[in-house]
Amino acid sequence: MCLIDKLKSIKSLSIVGIEKNTGKTETLNYVIKLLKKNNYDFGLTSIGIDGESVDQVTNTKKPNILIPENTYFTTSESHFKQKQFLAEIFSVSEKSTSIGRLVTAKSLENGKILLSGPQNVSWLKQIIENMLNHEIDIVLVDGAISRLSLSSPNITDAMILATGAAFSLNMNELIKKTKHTVTLINLEKYESNKLPSIKKIKEGIFYIDNNEEIKKLPIESFLHFRKLEKNLIEYGKTFFIKGALTNNFFKYINTQKNINEIIFVVDDYTKIFVDTDVFNIFLKKGGKLKVLEKTNLIAVTVNPTSPSGYSLNKETLKESLQKEINVPVINVLDGDLK
Repeated sequence: MCLIDKLKSIKSLSIVGIEKNTGKTETLNYVIKLLKKNNYDFGLTSIGIDGESVDQVTNTKKPNILIPENTYFTTSESHFKQKQFLAEIFSVSEKSTSIGRLVTAKSLENGKILLSGPQNVSWLKQIIENMLNHEIDIVLVDGAISRLSLSSPNITDAMILATGAAFSLNMNELIKKTKHTVTLINLEKYESNKLPSIKKIKEGIFYIDNNEEIKKLPIESFLHFRKLEKNLIEYGKTFFIKGALTNNFFKYINTQKNINEIIFVVDDYTKIFVDTDVFNIFLKKGGKLKVLEKTNLIAVTVNPTSPSGYSLNKETLKESLQKEINVPVINVLDGDLK
């Protein structure tokens, strides 16, 4: 299925970089061109600050975000004043970000834009809803660095992940780490008739005991797992964690017996922080990890060139990665819009 076909059924899309300079802005521009070619009406915004012409960390030139005529967008008033194209203002927020209030407008001609949006997800969700009230087809959200939480399924309907040589100059390592991230994003959704009760839980660790009752584990988080008086499997076989699962947790679990009989459940994949090798041991031992909300990953894009100018073989990278993951891999620099 072509990317444009997948975009027909969603109303909001986040574009998230697995690391800085992995081609997130090129991916955003690619999707913009694709939507424009197919006569879609769409909106643009960001979480945090993005769109700088020069990367503030690596001091390398970044591609501009290209905004077509008749496109809705939300950005800070500071960046709105810097634009060099005509636009019609629809609203200005009462709340303010660190660089000013947020302006929602519609471009009246083609141009380049610096996007800066809200710095929390609840405000972002509100912006997306407000944009959709303008009868547009889809809202694109540009993610800032280390904002994988943006791709939570509670925020946008779907996501595209951008990876590339900036993540690793070793192709095998790049493919390995990208596959790991995709594996986490694609974790199976947990299904149970107890879901309504489980979703009401706000914090702590809970489990289903042998009597099918939901009970609280006597520790606040798995940071204190060594304080447990019994092995996990003696409490139950399904555990619900409201919070993060860290590398130390998986290292601890990997030393336990019968982990193949236990299911761990988290809110969504953005709550999981584990190294590739540690997680692979967990899987080889039969460990099971599921999510309450599943992220809809519709594509992975690859950028074969690093900020330093080093390039990987683009065809080999794309083909090798495609063999390892079950979503389309796109080289957005090839210019093939479909």
